[in-house]
Amino acid sequence: MTQTIRNADPSLYNADMAPASDAERTWNMWSYASLWVAMVVCVPTYMLSGGLVAAGMNWWQAVLTVFLGNAIVLIPMVLIGHMGAKYGVPFPVLLRSAFGTRGAKIPALARGLVACGWFGINTWVGGSAIYVILNALTNDMFRGAPLPVLGIDAAQTVSFLIFWTMHLYFIKKGTESIRWLETLAAPFLLAMGLALLAWAYVKAGGFGAMLSAPSQFIEGGAKEGQFWGTFVISLTAMVGFWATMALNIPDFTRFAKSQRDQMIGQALGLPIPMALFAFISVAVTSATVQIYGEAIWNPVDLAGRMGGIGVIFALAALVIATLTTNLAANVVAPAYGFSNLAPDKISFRMGGYITAGIGIAIFPWKLVEDAGAYIFTWLVGYSALLGPIAGLLIADYYLLRKTNLKLDDLFSHKGIYEARNGWNMAGLIALIIGILPNLPGFLHAAGFVSAVPPVFDIIYGYAWFVGFGVAAIVYFLLAKKK
Repeated sequence: MTQTIRNADPSLYNADMAPASDAERTWNMWSYASLWVAMVVCVPTYMLSGGLVAAGMNWWQAVLTVFLGNAIVLIPMVLIGHMGAKYGVPFPVLLRSAFGTRGAKIPALARGLVACGWFGINTWVGGSAIYVILNALTNDMFRGAPLPVLGIDAAQTVSFLIFWTMHLYFIKKGTESIRWLETLAAPFLLAMGLALLAWAYVKAGGFGAMLSAPSQFIEGGAKEGQFWGTFVISLTAMVGFWATMALNIPDFTRFAKSQRDQMIGQALGLPIPMALFAFISVAVTSATVQIYGEAIWNPVDLAGRMGGIGVIFALAALVIATLTTNLAANVVAPAYGFSNLAPDKISFRMGGYITAGIGIAIFPWKLVEDAGAYIFTWLVGYSALLGPIAGLLIADYYLLRKTNLKLDDLFSHKGIYEARNGWNMAGLIALIIGILPNLPGFLHAAGFVSAVPPVFDIIYGYAWFVGFGVAAIVYFLLAKKK
């Protein structure tokens, strides 16, 4: 049973958003470590280090950049996670302290919509893995002509829907079923990653030229003297990759047995596995140059080239890896976000079903096909623009409230978080001001404008940090004054 809130307003409260009871607090440190391992092992993460190597880094610079970025984002992850563990409520409820009981719907929905985009794309990736398995086992028997409107063949459509349907089971069963899946999948995914590394080493007789290739930034290199500029932009991208999860991590830490469990569990599960997976990616891709005569960064393509029984194991691992990442990173947040719009009408489960529906409606295969790197630039950039929300939350919780919140008032339009008819103008103004410095650079990176003054591109290189700092300072000054 969840905790009872006195005089809760039906427009702000339902059983899914109520504070977690002691009986529901079942997540220990290994639950959080497993959660992160299962989220880290996915196709976009595998391809991260490839982008850094393409930018000119050698293998250890790429791996170190991945590690540092995730060590940095771990800090707000743990700080914001503290809120969920202490009060047992999800991210949209905690937003009411800084944005007001009505204003909180804006940042909650913003976080949810970017997750919907990633949900659709990752569901397409998982469906593609199933499609490759079918064709690998039947000598391409399932390849066919594209269907009208959809633009993909019948088997691709069925594979996508099969993988999409897998999510519905866990949405129906709730967050405890997701914990069970992540805990079960984490050791399997780690073992499969190490097995892939061993396969590549044996098959290639070593990891090949890529690991011995020098950085392009050294004296005489193609990008001599450009290391620090590339490093800063890459570091910001690494921080931005999980910055969205740093916001809604209370959706998971609300079930923590203790603060120690969520803090140590996240510290064990995020930075080191990310760095390990980055190394596996670079090393295996390096070996593919020896094995296939070309560098293959996409693990789905690599699995399709393997042949034999190996392709089944590899692609099965990809399906599980994509499912675990998608459920935790891209279903929970929008499910709570949509529920927060009308808690008396939309439950967590219904919010999850809405997310799944949007995942089909956006035709993710067309997004990837038509926009390629553009859509990923847009989504990652949009995630970086959510940095101001993290800064706001931390400033409100630690500097202004000194970690003390009134639970009952978080569920009432007549409590201390009502602000101006449910709208906390300090939070909303700080959010806008925190976004503005990054907006020109974001529009340029996403391709909406052809050019901006160079200073805005420089600022956008630090997008998450700029947004975080500006919003935190502006909010604290405005809220303190009031």
